[in-house]
Amino acid sequence: MAKSPYETDLGKTPANYQPLTPIFFLDRAARTFPDSTAIIHGKSRATYGEFHARARRLASALAQKGIGRGDTVSVMLANTPAMLEAHYGVPMSGAVLHCLNTRLDAAVLAFQLDHAETKILITDREFAPTVKQALEKAQVKPLVIDYDDPEFAQGGEMLGETDYEAFISPGDPEFAWSPPEDEWEAISLNYTSGTTGNPKGVVYHHRGAALMCYANTLATNMGRFPVYLWTLPMFHCNGWCFPWSLSMAAGVHVCLRAVRAGPMYDAIADHKVTHLSGAPIVMSILLRAGEDERREFSHRVAFAHAAAPPPEAVLAKMEKAGFDLTHLYGLTETYGPATLNEWKAEWDDLESSKRMGKKIRQGVRYPALEGLTVMDPQTMEAVANDGETLGEVMFRGNIVMKGYLKNKQATQDAFAGGWFHSGDLGVLHPDGYIQLKDRSKDIIISGGENISSIEVEDALYKHPAVSAAAVVAKPDEKWGETPCAFIETASGTSVSEAELIAWCREELARFKCPRHIVFTELPKTSTGKIQKFKLREMAKGV
Repeated sequence: MAKSPYETDLGKTPANYQPLTPIFFLDRAARTFPDSTAIIHGKSRATYGEFHARARRLASALAQKGIGRGDTVSVMLANTPAMLEAHYGVPMSGAVLHCLNTRLDAAVLAFQLDHAETKILITDREFAPTVKQALEKAQVKPLVIDYDDPEFAQGGEMLGETDYEAFISPGDPEFAWSPPEDEWEAISLNYTSGTTGNPKGVVYHHRGAALMCYANTLATNMGRFPVYLWTLPMFHCNGWCFPWSLSMAAGVHVCLRAVRAGPMYDAIADHKVTHLSGAPIVMSILLRAGEDERREFSHRVAFAHAAAPPPEAVLAKMEKAGFDLTHLYGLTETYGPATLNEWKAEWDDLESSKRMGKKIRQGVRYPALEGLTVMDPQTMEAVANDGETLGEVMFRGNIVMKGYLKNKQATQDAFAGGWFHSGDLGVLHPDGYIQLKDRSKDIIISGGENISSIEVEDALYKHPAVSAAAVVAKPDEKWGETPCAFIETASGTSVSEAELIAWCREELARFKCPRHIVFTELPKTSTGKIQKFKLREMAKGV
C-alpha cells in the first residue's frame, strides 16, 4: 500500500518527538520558578531550584553506585521530602522506583524486596524494627541507606553504613540525566495487596505517569500554583501520581509524616492548603477533631476521595466544614484514580436521597483513560445500561499498567479480550456513569487499604481452636470497612475473642486484623460453601 503524503518524509526526529515522562515537569518548574516554594516540611522550606538540585544529587549518587536502567531502588519512607526526591532522582538515574507500604509486615516486605531484586533500599529510621526483620528474611542484600528526618528525628536503629544526606552529598547537583529512550520504559513498581497469594508487582511506564499528571490537574481543578497537603500515602500508587503532577502546576507540597487532626488543620490554616486527597478515614479524622485541634480557615479546600463513598451525613458535614468533595475510583493497576464522578450543577437541586444516589456513583472515565465500561466477563459484551444489570468493570487506555512483573499468565488474564479486568462488579447507568455494587474477590477496603479476606482467614485457620472461619467487611463509620470474622471452634476447645485478635496480630499487619469476632455456626450451601452474603448482613448488626 502506498504511503499517505502525510507519512512520506515526515518521520520522528529528536526535534519533533520526545518520549513522554513526568520528570521534565520538575526541570521546567525549576527553570521557570527557581525561587518559588516547592516543599514545606515542619519548619523547613525548599524552593524548586533546591528540589531539582537535590533530586539530581540523588540520581548522581545512585549512578555512582552503578545503578542504571532496569535496576530497582526500593524506598520505605513516610510523606517526607526524601520521598519526593526519590520520585524524580530514581527515574533520573534510569532505575525503577519501588515504594514499600509502611504498614506491611516483615514477611511481605521481604517477598517484595526479593521479587523486585532490589539493589538499593532507602529506609526511614522510624520503620527500622520491621525493615530489619524483612532484610533478615530476604534473599537479596541491597545497599541500605538510612533516612533520619531532620525535622522530626525518629531515633530508630541505623540499618546501613550511611545515612541519606551523606549518600547524596557527593552527588552532582547538575547531573546530566537522560530521559527514557522509550516512554514505555518502567518508571515505578507498586504491589497489589495479594488477594489470593503473593502480591503482584504492578509496573507503571513513563507515558502513563506523564498523562496522569495532565489528568490530575484537570480532574481536581488544580489550576496554577496549588498548595497540596500530603494526607494520601505517597507509597500508594505513587501518591496517585501527584508527586509528579504538582511540578506541572508549580505547586507546593506540604508534607505530613502522619495523618493527625491537629497538624492537618494547622497546615490548612497556616499554608492556605487548596487541595488534598485520601480515603474516607481522613474525613473522619478531620470531623472528629477536638476543639483544641481545630483551626478556622476562610477558603474552600478541594478534597479528592476514593474507596467506598462515605454516608450522606459525612459528606454534608465535610461540605459544611469547608471542603469541596470529588469522588474518584481506581486500582493500583490504573495508576490510582481512573474514574471521576463528574458533578453536574443541575444535581444540586435534587432532593436528598436522589442527590446522594448521584454522589455514590464512581462516575465516568478519567481524562487520560480511553475506555471504561461494564461487561459480562465471559462474553465480553457490555451489559445493559439500566443501572441494574451486573457485570465486571473494565478499563482500556494509557493509564492502565504495563503489566505484572515476572507474571506473564496473570498479565494475560488481566488483559483478556483487550480490556483490563478490574475484578470489581458494577452496573452501567443510562447516562454512562458506572457504580460499583460488589467486589468479586471479597476485598475489604479499610482506611483506603485493601485487605484480603482470604489472608485473614488463613491466619485464623492456623489457630488450633478454629475449625471454620469466614471474614467479611463490616461497615465502619471511621474506617469505611473493617474485617469481621465468624468462627466455628473445634470440638473440645475454647478460645476468646481477645485471644484470636492477639493471635492475628502475630500473623498479620495490625490494620488487617479483625476488629470483631463472632462465634457461630457458619451458614452454608448444600455443597458446603460458606454463604458470605448472609454473613455480611449479620456483620451489620455486630
